[in-house]
Amino acid sequence: MSASLVRARVWALSKRKLQAMWAALTLTPSTVNKIKQLLKDKPEHVGLKVGVRTRGCNGFSYNLEYTKTKGDSDEEVIHDGVRVFIEKKAQLTLLGTEMDYVEDKLSSEFVFNDPNIKGTCGCGESFSI
Repeated sequence: MSASLVRARVWALSKRKLQAMWAALTLTPSTVNKIKQLLKDKPEHVGLKVGVRTRGCNGFSYNLEYTKTKGDSDEEVIHDGVRVFIEKKAQLTLLGTEMDYVEDKLSSEFVFNDPNIKGTCGCGESFSI
């Protein structure tokens, strides 16, 4: 595990025994810092919600929005006080994905590094197999 990557651990209760499971989504330190910065100006919101939308030839795009509450079927990832909720439709798609925040001279964006992506089509959208 590299020094710049932080993995969140989730505990599940099974027959009165705690079992460790890896979180569906890992957050890098730059992601945690950026989300804290964004939420500082929005005290009524408790975190960000991640969803997926069908887009492109045969792929998905990730959708981020502020949220005030956790949905009934949302998966919750908490890291260093930051709460990220994953919509039910996105949970399988995001398994094992790393969420990073990247800034360069021309842009700043959240990037999803998904190990399940097998390639991209001509329009630039990714697809999973």
